[in-house]
Parts: sequence; C-alpha cells; structure tokens
Amino acid sequence: MYAIVDIAGFQFNVEQGKKLFVHRLEGAEGDKVSFDKVLLTDHDGEVKVGAPLIEGAVVNATILQNVKGDKVIVFKKKRRKGYQKKNGHRQLLTQIQIDEIVAAS
Repeated sequence: MYAIVDIAGFQFNVEQGKKLFVHRLEGAEGDKVSFDKVLLTDHDGEVKVGAPLIEGAVVNATILQNVKGDKVIVFKKKRRKGYQKKNGHRQLLTQIQIDEIVAAS
C-alpha cells in the first residue's frame, strides 16, 4: 500500500516503513506526527483519488531527527563589471519514518 501525501507544501509518495527528508517540521525527535492531506491511496490495485483530498485518510509518522541539508552555493556575476557575489545556505530538514497509512473507510 502506498499513498501520495502533501507535507509542508510538497507531494511525497509514501509507504509504510519508508524514511524520507521533508522541510523542517515542528517537534522534537521521537514525536509522532500525522498528515491528513492525502491525495491518493493504492491498496492492492484499488486506487482512490481525492477531489482534492481523500476524507478520513491519514498518514502517521515519527520524527527521527532534525538535520541540515548539503550546502547550496549561490554565485552571482556580471561580466566586465567586476561584480561577484558568493553566498550559500543549508536547508533545514526533518527526517521522518512512515509508521502507518490509514485509508478512508
């Protein structure tokens, strides 16, 4: 069984036991979180598509850790003007593990 769920504005394909990185969520390590914005579920070939969401479907997960992603370098330059600007940042991420997918009845 898998589901497509909206987490922090992004859509993820999730399965039970899957680990994934999402944008930083509120909560500490070990906390339980649930996502009710389920767009699609598939249970042994039986596909349910929401319009836009599936009522009653919930995805439960556990926060494993809060981390920073790899550094992203932003480099700006204007040729022949002597202008160069180097900047960078590290995105704040949360690693979660999907515990269960509760389908709508």
